[in-house]
Formats: sequence, C-alpha cells, structure tokens
Amino acid sequence: MPARNYASTRFSELNQIDTGSVSSLKLAWTFSTGVLKGHEAAPLVVGDTMYVVTPYPNVLYALDLAHPGAPVRWVYKPKPAAAAQGVACCDVVNRGAAYAGGRVFFNTLDDHTIAVDASSGREVWNTQVGDINHGESMTMAPLIVKDKVLVGNSGGEFGVRGWLTALDASSGRIAWRAYSTGPDADVLIGPDFKPFYAQDRAPDLGVSSWPPDMWKIGGGTVWGWISYDPELNLVYYGTSNPGPWNPDQRPGDNKWTATIFARDADSGRAKWALQISPHDLYDYDGVNENVLVDLVIGGRSRKVILHPDRNGYVYVVDCASGEILSAKPFVHVTTTTGIDLKTGRPVEVEEKRPGFGKIVHDICPAAPGGKDWQPSAFSPRTGLLYLPHNNLCQEEEGVQANYIEGTPFVGANVKMYPGPGGNRGEFTAWDPVAGAAVWKVAERFPAWSGALATAGDVVFYGTMDRWFKAVDARTGAVLWQFQVGSGIVGQPITYRGPDGQQYVAILSGVGGWSGAVVSGPLDTRDGSSALGFVNVMTDLPQYTNSGGMLYAFALP
Repeated sequence: MPARNYASTRFSELNQIDTGSVSSLKLAWTFSTGVLKGHEAAPLVVGDTMYVVTPYPNVLYALDLAHPGAPVRWVYKPKPAAAAQGVACCDVVNRGAAYAGGRVFFNTLDDHTIAVDASSGREVWNTQVGDINHGESMTMAPLIVKDKVLVGNSGGEFGVRGWLTALDASSGRIAWRAYSTGPDADVLIGPDFKPFYAQDRAPDLGVSSWPPDMWKIGGGTVWGWISYDPELNLVYYGTSNPGPWNPDQRPGDNKWTATIFARDADSGRAKWALQISPHDLYDYDGVNENVLVDLVIGGRSRKVILHPDRNGYVYVVDCASGEILSAKPFVHVTTTTGIDLKTGRPVEVEEKRPGFGKIVHDICPAAPGGKDWQPSAFSPRTGLLYLPHNNLCQEEEGVQANYIEGTPFVGANVKMYPGPGGNRGEFTAWDPVAGAAVWKVAERFPAWSGALATAGDVVFYGTMDRWFKAVDARTGAVLWQFQVGSGIVGQPITYRGPDGQQYVAILSGVGGWSGAVVSGPLDTRDGSSALGFVNVMTDLPQYTNSGGMLYAFALP
C-alpha cells in the first residue's frame, strides 16, 4: 500500500542500507515514464514486480524486478477523458496504486477506479465514481480495507461536493458513500456518532452551518490519505477546504470540511469527527496524513493519531475519541495564536481574516499550508515524525466567486512569498511527545516530496531542485545525495529485491501545485498564476525541467 502499512508510518524494517553504508549507494536502474507532468506517486512493490502509475494519462506499468534493468512486464492504458485535464486544479497528478488479492487498484483523473489483474495486466473491473462535468477529478491513491476499496474525489476549487466511497473489491460495485457536507443521512452520521467536542454534536450540522444550499457546492473533497486501525475497525481520513476560498461568501463553520473523520470500515458510519479549521479562512484543508502510533503521554500509553496539518500545527489526537491531546506549531504561524484544547478550535487572529474589499498581508502559513499533501514518516526507533514541508506566507484579497458547474470557484486573489529566513522549504524531525522540533534541514524550495524512514536510521526525501537525499534520522546530517533529471515531488520507497538486496526507489518529475510554473508551463510574470504559487516559484525553471523518470538505487 502507498504508506507501507495501515498506520501510514512509511517506515521500513529493512536495515541493509544504514547510516554507515548509505554513502555507498549507487544507481541500479532507471525507467522513463514518458510523461512530463508532476509525478507524485509512490512505486508499489509486490513480490518480484514493481507497479508504477503515471500522471494523466494514468498509465499503469508492471516492471519485472527479477531481471536486470527491470524490463516492462506489461502495460495497462486506461485512456481517461482528455477533458479531465481541465478540471484538475493543481496539475494532473496521481498519487499511486494499491494491491490486494492479486489485483492492482488505482484511480484515473476522470473519476474511474480500476482493478487490474496483477500478473497479466488484464482489466477486472472499471467503475465510474464521479463526473468531470461537475468539476470532479481523482488524484488520490486508494486504500483496500478487508473487502472494500476506499476512494475519494478532488475538486474543492470547482464547487463540488466531497465524498469518500467504498467499492466492493471483487466486483467494483459501490458499497457505500459518505458525503462530507449535507444532512446526517448523507454524511452517514447516526446514533453511534460521538464527537468529543460539544459544538460538533448537534444534528444536521452539515446543512445548518452553511448558508442555504451552499453545502451542495461546498467542497470537503477527500483527495489525501486514508489510515486504518484494525483493532478499532476504524478508517481515518481528512476532508478538504470549503468552497469558495472567500470566507465572506459562506458564513458559518461549514461542516464537515477541513475535518478528520473516523468511520466504521464496514458500514462507513461516522464514529467521530474533528473539524480542524472551522470556517476555513485560508484553504488549509484537513487532508493531511493521519499516522497511527502508540505514545506514552502523561505516564500512560495512548493510541494516537499524529496529524501535521496545513494550518501549521502537529496534532496529537486520541484514536478512539477524537480528543486533541496536544497541538504545537511546526512552522511560522501568524493566522492563529494556538489551539484551544477545551473546544478544539484554533484561536484566530482577527486582523489576518481575509474577505471582500481588503488585502491582508503576512498570512503565514500560505494556502499550501505548513505542509501540503506531501506525507511524513514515523520511526518507532527514534520516536520522531519526519516532516517534509513548506515555509511560505502570502497576501490575499477576497473577491466575488460565482458558481458555474465545472469551472473554478475560488473568489480570492493570492500571491505567495518565502517565509522567515527566505528558504521556501524545510525537512523537520519532530518529537510528538515534547511537541518540538529536534532538527531541521532548510531547503531552497518547498519540500514537496514524501518521506521514508528505515530501520537503518536513514530518512529519505527529494527536493524540487533535483536532489534525492538520505539524512541521519537522529541528527539530520546529510549522508548521501544524488541529483536526478527533474525535481522530485514523488514518494520514496525501499524494498528487498529478488536478489536479496535492499533498494531505494523514487519517481522524479517536477509538477503538482508547487511545480506548475514548470510543468504548466506558466508565465513567471503573472504571480497570481497557479492560485498565487507562481509568485514564489519564479526561479524554479532555472533549476529543473519537466520529465518523468524512475530511479532505483542499491549498495554496490
């Protein structure tokens, strides 16, 4: 699965590559995808085969690891609708596939979930779960829990209504769908829904916390990561921003956007919900990964969620109840002064509130957040959470957004710029018990790749200026680096090959929201392009070109 395990730790028990040997890593083989857009996927290794999903047109490759150079075993081309590219807010990315029961499952940009026979590449089933004509697209990686394939939609910037959908793994039939907004019946909220905080307990909040009917186009999409606790039989995931960005057009808490949900894996019924950013003012979302770990807090072991949110705080949340145990900032934050643990709500700074008729400066973090989709990794050996993240601020002006189906629904003019220090990204080792950083590595650009932690006490990540790095898990010292052909926004993995050797693999290919100035390509003179991201990335074309390539490394 994309995160290595249901707990989403992205930790590997392999230790052949360790702090002493990693400096000897050599390039073992490469593979070109032939696609020039942002490559955000994690390669998937099952037995002696590696599966790779490209950005649109979402080609699925099976590579034979049992032979030198990993030749192609088979190729599956789904041929998604070309029009889907027009409703992808932030590049035509895909975040990878998942495997279960001899099948590979993945999503296409035009809202299809597909099951392919893992040995032959033959299509088993193909289910359309959304509609590009409504503005829906799909970029997330599925998660298979028991007999269900869990998938969610994208399109929060197009006025869609978010959902998590469970498909029967054998047939592709839709088993249940849980909407993020609307009446309790649609959100699958019933008598067993027991949120921790009082403000979340009234009926039909998915309607009453919105202006009339705006919940129908209110966002709350599910394009990030899903985790699962087998003991509690709960799946955890976050929902995205409300639409439009301009908060003056949608007074109220706008439930259940920017929310962490815990749902019964079999029925989809909500057990609890925690709205991280009520009435989200800055596109902070809540889709970031939920890493499930056991921590000793207050002298006793607790099953907790580690959730590094775009609002700039690392949350430690009780898995069973949704109670926030702590929430500490990991980046420079000006929009709030803290998280009120009695209510679970951020303490907002009024003068940083955007809206009609004013330009607000020094909004930190910016809309991509302290950390966007790029997933962290947790090492049980060090007890640290490794965060690839951003150091960005912005100015914002609220303008009128008019809803037209299938078109952008934003209502904000934004320009981003570097945060304190001038570096636009960081890689941070975070102690979730102490609520503090242990070490940081500054990066020129946002650290937009995923992280990988290993039992060799090595942590891997990539940079947008083309470096694939290995750092010491305890000190942050750079132990090895290799410059690839295009900026890295993918997710590194490690695996044991059929030859018994440990390999590390990464997809390069700059793009995504942060790299749109290159993969677009966009005119650097228009700083408002890519929802304001171009303004802070005008020099990226000097450091990287487009181009999708898979790299695999091993010890000599």
